[in-house]
Amino acid sequence: MTERGEATRERGEATRERTKVLDPAVGRALSALSAAAKKGLGEPALAELVMIRASQLNHCAFCLDMHLALARKNGESEDRLQLLDAWEEAEDLYSGRERAALALTEAVTVLTEGFVPDEVYARAAEHFDDVRLAHLIALVTAINGWNRVMVSRRIPPGGYAP
Repeated sequence: MTERGEATRERGEATRERTKVLDPAVGRALSALSAAAKKGLGEPALAELVMIRASQLNHCAFCLDMHLALARKNGESEDRLQLLDAWEEAEDLYSGRERAALALTEAVTVLTEGFVPDEVYARAAEHFDDVRLAHLIALVTAINGWNRVMVSRRIPPGGYAP
């Protein structure tokens, strides 16, 4: 045990000494959900923006590191990536479809009102047919699951290798 670990434990704070183990069956299930949702959405660039935005909201450094790298690899611009956290104010950088997907991502991720507001859902439904909307919601659900698995174990960034 480190001195830091003992000091934080005395104050009742959590340490970073948490399991790094993820049951392979759980990893495969989350990966399968993510892959099916991403494929069904059919827009890899939008999928990465959605996963980055949810990861920002959930403070998942590992997932941010991974999905920023994937977005860059797929040609996403630095301006759009840097301003994603302020997408509502940088509306000229994002299409109406992207803004609808990002609003839905935030609503599903945060669930501030205990549900997704009807106006947010309706705006997304204007831009996505039922099948793609279902895949978008599944993608947001999947990345939120991954975020929680990684954040709860405090997995640091830098471990992703494409």
